[in-house]
Amino acid sequence: MTYECLLRESDARGLEVFEVSLRGNIKGLFQDEIIWVDKSLSEVEKRCILAEEIGHYETTIGNILDQNDIRNRKQELRARQWAYERIIPLSSLVQAHCARVRDRHDIADFLNVTEEFLQASIDRYQEKFGVLVTIDNYIIYLDPLRIVEVQI
Repeated sequence: MTYECLLRESDARGLEVFEVSLRGNIKGLFQDEIIWVDKSLSEVEKRCILAEEIGHYETTIGNILDQNDIRNRKQELRARQWAYERIIPLSSLVQAHCARVRDRHDIADFLNVTEEFLQASIDRYQEKFGVLVTIDNYIIYLDPLRIVEVQI
């Protein structure tokens, strides 16, 4: 799924997306059906940020900018989880394996995400499932990342 596809998904949800210069370390914001994405980011970074901001639309209530509040941190995590599952479902890791893509850098390129987003999604899947998860005929080992096809 490309950045353009995510823009169309945003539009279908009634969200407006603007690429603007954002200050500090802020790469994206969501408020009142509007998403702002830092225009200085690469296309891949914009894709990851836009997915998370759509995740905020889908999962977040209210202003959660104060990350000292545990409730806000939990909502931030839910939005990121939504983005991870939307952009890097477990099946996409299997697709990378089937395409003989093995190195994390190459997997990130194959999935059109940043290495940081890939690692964060793997970390989240490990928190959710433990060190391995099965999907179809595959076992996905999350630490270290490797995928094994199981003959049934």
